[in-house]
Amino acid sequence: MSRIGKAPIEIPAGVTVQVKDNVVTVKGPKGELSQEINPIITVEQEGNHLIMKRPDDERQSRAMHGLYRALVHNMVVGVSEGYKKEMELVGVGYRAAANNNVLELSLGFSHAIYIKLPKEIKVDAKTERNKNPLIILESADKQLLGQVCAKIRSLRKPEPYKGKGIKFVGEIIRRKSGKSANAK
Repeated sequence: MSRIGKAPIEIPAGVTVQVKDNVVTVKGPKGELSQEINPIITVEQEGNHLIMKRPDDERQSRAMHGLYRALVHNMVVGVSEGYKKEMELVGVGYRAAANNNVLELSLGFSHAIYIKLPKEIKVDAKTERNKNPLIILESADKQLLGQVCAKIRSLRKPEPYKGKGIKFVGEIIRRKSGKSANAK
């Protein structure tokens, strides 16, 4: 059996889960999310646990078992605790400002970049003296949050020579040495 698929999903207090017609809907203090599930996977609620079951050991069934268990678990964690990503702008003159779910970025281009974020994502931009500007994104939907972060990062990926660009906080950029000084 799939190690991920067979693990039960614990439902914390304050979170309700409803399964109807292959659609799992999870409601909690941070919002409401729903996910359509492949009909070969059955979802059973036993007390405060959700259990995913599959009919056979076919390759497709095993793949779907782990996938949908992970997706539903991410939804439960999202509506109860939420997800948060922090991004850092490294570079001279790089700035970020946020107002009303619109993110304004100055990344060394001749113009500012405005990104309208989905309403499910809360954004905050912090700029402190002598520190790199930070973009803090929060959401209950892990997939949407990751997709938005990837879109923001794609505007100016960190480059390996000076390390300039948009990176996640704590991410380590592999640096290259550049030109060799003593080449003869």
